[in-house]
Amino acid sequence: MAYVDGFVLAVPQANREAYRQLAETAATVFKEHGAQKVVECWGDDVPEGKVTSFPMAVQRKDDEAVVFSWIYWPSRATRDEGMKAAMEDPRLKPDFDTMPFDGKRMIFGGFEVMLEA
Repeated sequence: MAYVDGFVLAVPQANREAYRQLAETAATVFKEHGAQKVVECWGDDVPEGKVTSFPMAVQRKDDEAVVFSWIYWPSRATRDEGMKAAMEDPRLKPDFDTMPFDGKRMIFGGFEVMLEA
């Protein structure tokens, strides 16, 4: 059964291109390690909530955009092996001085696909 890793984070508007480049590298690595698809979405219609929302979840600042991303894997087993290998790949070793976003405010999780239409 297919498996998805999902991510929501806040990225400064000024770092859009740097984030895109990082995402492109990460997508290459994940696909080399079994991912079938990697999708990165730059928010342009992401409303503030009163109780909860994407901006609230990532503590988005005024100069930031919400990014919504997912990695599609053929199975949980492929994801577990692929994610482990990807995290050990030197191309994904973080340089905290040049990261285009604050990783402490990223939310993420793994999800079993229950419906595809």
